[in-house]
This record gives sequence, structure tokens and C-alpha cells, in this order.
Amino acid sequence: MADSIAAGLVDENDTENEDKEREKRLFSGVKKTEKQAAASDLTETLGFYERKAQCKERKSNVSDLSLVRFISAELTRGYFLEHNEAKYTERRERVYTCLRIPKELEKLMMFGFFLCLDVFLYVFTLLPLRVLLALIRLLTLPCCGLRASICPYCKKSSGSRILQPAQVCDVLKGFIMVLCYFMMHYVDYSMMYHLIRGQSVIKLYIIYNMLEVADRLFSSFGQDILDALYWTATEPKERKRAHIGVIPHFFMAVLYVFLHAILIMVQATTLNVAFNSHNKSLLTIMMSNNFVEIKGSVFKKFEKNNLFQMSNSDIKERFTNYTLLLIVCLRNMEQFSWNPDHLWVLFPDVCMVIASEIAVDVVKHAFITKFNDITADVYSEYRASLAFDLVSSRQKNAYTDYSDSVSRRMGFIPLPLALLLIRVVTSSVKIQGSLSIVCVVLFYLGMITLKVLNSIVLLGKSCMYVKEANMEEKLFQNPPSAAPSRGSSRTHRTKHTREPSGEPAEEGMSASVTTQPTQRDECPAPQIPTSESDQFLTTPDESEEKSLIQVDTELKHGAPKKDLLEIDRFTICGNRID
Repeated sequence: MADSIAAGLVDENDTENEDKEREKRLFSGVKKTEKQAAASDLTETLGFYERKAQCKERKSNVSDLSLVRFISAELTRGYFLEHNEAKYTERRERVYTCLRIPKELEKLMMFGFFLCLDVFLYVFTLLPLRVLLALIRLLTLPCCGLRASICPYCKKSSGSRILQPAQVCDVLKGFIMVLCYFMMHYVDYSMMYHLIRGQSVIKLYIIYNMLEVADRLFSSFGQDILDALYWTATEPKERKRAHIGVIPHFFMAVLYVFLHAILIMVQATTLNVAFNSHNKSLLTIMMSNNFVEIKGSVFKKFEKNNLFQMSNSDIKERFTNYTLLLIVCLRNMEQFSWNPDHLWVLFPDVCMVIASEIAVDVVKHAFITKFNDITADVYSEYRASLAFDLVSSRQKNAYTDYSDSVSRRMGFIPLPLALLLIRVVTSSVKIQGSLSIVCVVLFYLGMITLKVLNSIVLLGKSCMYVKEANMEEKLFQNPPSAAPSRGSSRTHRTKHTREPSGEPAEEGMSASVTTQPTQRDECPAPQIPTSESDQFLTTPDESEEKSLIQVDTELKHGAPKKDLLEIDRFTICGNRID
């Protein structure tokens, strides 16, 4: 009986254990099914849970996060530049452009320098001879017979002009130079030198900056005064008078040349004081003013026309500075009785001024072309534009003298500077005896030889530059009779091309540079409609409608871009960033 009772207890315990194990199994199964359901509810990701498990394994392995591994990763990390090939190619081209700028810029500067030298020598050499020929023409006029219909000597009719327009302009230039030369004798250079030397350094620095600004303003307004005088004196008499007369214009031109010459004299005197100062502080300050110019021009928006204006201004400024240095050396050599040893004392300072001027121009143009994405080939276009002025002044349809075109293009007016140089040379060099006169005659013949050789070389180079730029066709276009307005210049501009002939263009250009310009025929009969208002009153054609629409779009989007041949030194191109 005891055995039966013990067996019953054992059976009961076994059943209880089996029930507990069944409950545990059911509970664990329910948990697994919940986890599987939760996992199945989540969206499938690209190895998210595997990465999470790997991160847990990496965290568990502390030895992987070592400083040695970080340093080795930094030392062996690589990248591929060819993935951004266009960017690095552009940067390399910019570097090559900056390296080409000094060479291309100096080519332009040298060509422009010799252009200014040619115009400057013209005032001393050929202009007096041309004035002399014009005066001979006036003096020999009575021998031709005023009442004769045709002169037996010159074979000209009595109705023709006494002097050609170019001769009238030359006579006016000669009279202006003579009057201003006598007026300059009343200006005491020595008193001006001591007056400027007594000023403080800072005051002289401010005065020199003001003189530079005044020089640019004088050049801008002075060329307009001279052009107005030339046109007033040569305008056809049958037209209605719309001016104040030749004599008032002549006195305005004389006053301008005299005042501009005094202004340049003050500049030369200030530079002379800087050279003769003991500590050279004023010269250093004046040289640092060139580097301030970099700050004022580099960080502005420039286009091709703006850069062309700046290049012309730099050419004119460099030639003017060289002339001022020549005047300073002449005055100092006179004070030291023409001792050649003193010239070597001035030589380092002169070289320092020239080197600083060249360095500033190179750095300025290099960064302007870099910031505005302008290639170095643009300077060859500028050189071709300057060469076009020289070649076009030798054509049959020339409407201006070459010296005047250079004055308008670069802002370089040679009359005041030549007047000052004549005044300094005549006061520094004393001519006594027949030997001195012979030396002066030989020097004058040497200047004429230099002028002729320089003109021949420049003309040959200019023809080559014009041919390389494919600008031969523009040489045979007639000059505009009047400056059209900005809106009507596009719609009513007519292109005059050369008639086809059997001769090539190069032969025609080479033959025309040595011929005399011919007078243009009288104005043709007015076409119908005669005015712009009549054109708008009539029904326009389809081509006119297209042109009008094009003009409207150009006026809306901005002013049309001008050709380089239409840009002179004083054209407003808007070089500021809005």
C-alpha cells in the first residue's frame, strides 16, 4: 500500500512538470511569433540589420578604434582629379593666360609707344615744314592772278579753295604753338621749383594726385576744343552759320594749350623736387601711388571695350612719364653744368620709376583678365585697331589726320607736351656761334630721319596687323557723315563695301597708303523719306519691321556693344559693377 501511494505521488509530480514545460514552450513560441510578425511588418532595407549587428561587433572589439589606424587611413587616402577634368583644365588655362599677359601687353605697349613717338616727332619735324609750305602758298597767291579763271602756273580755277583743309589745320597749329611759346616765357620755372620745394611731403603728394586728375580732364576737353576749331575753320561756307566764329575758337584753343602746358610743367617740377629730395620719401610715395591704382581698377567689372580704354590710357601715361623724366634729367644736368657723372646719380631713380610703372601695368592687366575671363589674344585685337587708324589715315577717303586720331583714341595731345619740351630745351641749352647752329641743324635733320624711319616701320607693321585681323574691307568703307543716335544707328546704318576689281585687296591697300586723299563729292540729293519722322509715317517693309523689333529688344536688354574702332579714350563704357 505504501508503494502504491508513492507511485501516485510520483505520477502527479510528473504530470505537473509536463504541464509547466508545455506552458514554457507555448510562451516561447508566442514570443517568437510576435518577433517574426514585427520583423515581417518592417520594410526591407539594404542590410540595415546586418550593419547594426556589425556595428555592435565593432563596438565590442575595442582594439579596432586605434590612433594608428586613423593615421594610416589619413596617410593612404586617395582621390581622382580626372573626375572634375573641366574645372582643373580651366584653372590651368588661367595660369597660362597670366603668364602670357606680360608678353602680349608689352607688345601692345611698344607699338603704342612708337605711335605716340611718331605723333610727337611730327610736331617738331614735319609740322613746321607743312606750315611753311602753306604760307608759301598764301604768299604766292597774287602771282596767279585773282581775276583769272584758270591760273597759268598751278592750273587751278579761281573758284577752288586757297588752302586745303589739312593746310588750314596745320597753319592753326603753327600759330597756336608760336603764341603759346611766347606766353610761356612769362612763366618762371625757377620760382615755381622753389615754391613747390617749400611745401610739405604730404601736401606735394596730394598736389601730384590732383594734377593727374586735372591732366585727364584737360585732355578730354582740350581735344574737343581743337576739333571744334579745325571744323569751324574748314567748314564749307555755303552752309548756315551755327558757330561763334573762328577767332573765338582760336583764342579758346590758345588758352587751353597754354594752361595745359603749365599743368604739365607743375607735374615735371614736382617730380624734379622728388628726385632732388635727400631722403627720397616723396619719390617713394609717388611710386606707391601706382600700386594704389591696382586697388582701384582690379576689383571692377571690365569688358573688352573697357580694357581697350585702359590700355590706351596706360600707353599715354607711360609715354608722358618718360617725357617728364627727360625734362627732369635736362633740368638737373643744366644745374650741374652738364656733368655726365650726375647722370649716373639720377639713373637708379629713373630705372626705379620705369620698373614700378611696368610692374604695376603687368599686375593690373593680369588680374583684370583673370577676374573677367578675358584671353590674352585680345591685345592683338587692340594692336590691330591702333594699326587700322594709321593705315586709314593714308587712304583716299581719310577724314582726319593721324595725329588727331591718336589724340582721340589715347587721349594723348602732343601740343602742350611739345611746347613744354621746347621751353625747357631753349632755356637749358644756349646757342652761341656758328658751330652751335650747325649742331642744331644736324640735330633737326636727325629728328626728321628718325621720324621718317619710324613712320615707314610703323606703316609696314600696321599693314601686317590689319591683314592678320582681316580688316582690309573696312579700309574702303566711307567714313560716317554724322554721328547717328544710338537708337537709329542700327536701323539706318548702311555698309559701304568696295566694288569688285581684278586687283587683290593687298595691292589696293599698299597703293592707297601713299596716295593723297581726295575731296568727297557734294552731298547727294536727299532720298525719300528725308527725315526719320517721315520713315515712321510710311508703311515699313518686313525687313524694316524686323530691324525695329531688334532695336527695341536691344534697348530693353541694354545698350548695344560698340566695335573697338568706335571706342576712343573718352567713351563712357560703364566699368563699374552694379
